[in-house]
Amino acid sequence: MRRAPASPDQGRRRIAAALLPVLLAACGPVEPAMKARPAMWLAEDVDTRIYILGSMHALPRGTDWDDGAVGAAIEAADTLVMELSPAELDAAADAFRELAPRSTPLAIEARLTGKALTGYRALEARGRRLNGDGLDDWAVMVLIGQRVAQNAALSPDEGVETQLTERFEAAGKPITGLERARGQLMLFETLDPATQRALLVRAAEEADTATRDVLALTAAWSRGDVAALEKVVNEDIDAAPAARKAIITDRNRRWTAWAARRMERPGTVLMAVGAGHLVGAEGVPALLEARGVRVRRVQ
Repeated sequence: MRRAPASPDQGRRRIAAALLPVLLAACGPVEPAMKARPAMWLAEDVDTRIYILGSMHALPRGTDWDDGAVGAAIEAADTLVMELSPAELDAAADAFRELAPRSTPLAIEARLTGKALTGYRALEARGRRLNGDGLDDWAVMVLIGQRVAQNAALSPDEGVETQLTERFEAAGKPITGLERARGQLMLFETLDPATQRALLVRAAEEADTATRDVLALTAAWSRGDVAALEKVVNEDIDAAPAARKAIITDRNRRWTAWAARRMERPGTVLMAVGAGHLVGAEGVPALLEARGVRVRRVQ
């Protein structure tokens, strides 16, 4: 049965929830440890293999995710490819400080009212002030995501990229990135003002349930539940089309084109990108298949 379309507000909430793992920079203890089996695909031809692993950029401490088929892929891969290289990850904070400030400060009370303002103030009450008056709407949304991560006790030190970087550096294997840190943030910076404001309002309005949403997303990732991930990330594509196109769809297409070109050279690659980019008809595995590449799920 075809589901009834969700409201625009629901769609914006899903997109905001999907973005939270992308921009987390929080840390904190959590227990108990989680056993995870994230989804992974293999694109291959006669002399090239690209393992495509869905990542979470911050996880509960002690999450055990790198055994089984994923562990074998880590050992087999000659190169690790992530959204950002280690050097670009290190550059992200400086890029944020450059791009986030508004040319003219605007009080949060002029941007948020009612439930949204209440949610924003409640987040501030649980930690340091967010000091959003001097920041663009998208940057305030990032800070909300960071605070939600803190409340969910997720740690980037336990995230897939950090752990993979340590493994590949220890093995002396090269690590590259698909994007630049500044370029990633420019995806938000260049969203039209109405879309930025809509995403900020929804993130603030749903602050009281965002921790639960992020933990549910993490649980779906840990089960390799691509249907649940698709529901969160890819549903209601028309709800916030500008954000959807810039942050998810266009990037998926660029990464697919990169993978298709990489298939022309021999070798074994582990490609680790946010799990939300790998699910549904517009996810990277499906787009590669549409190009005639043989792709199969291996975990």
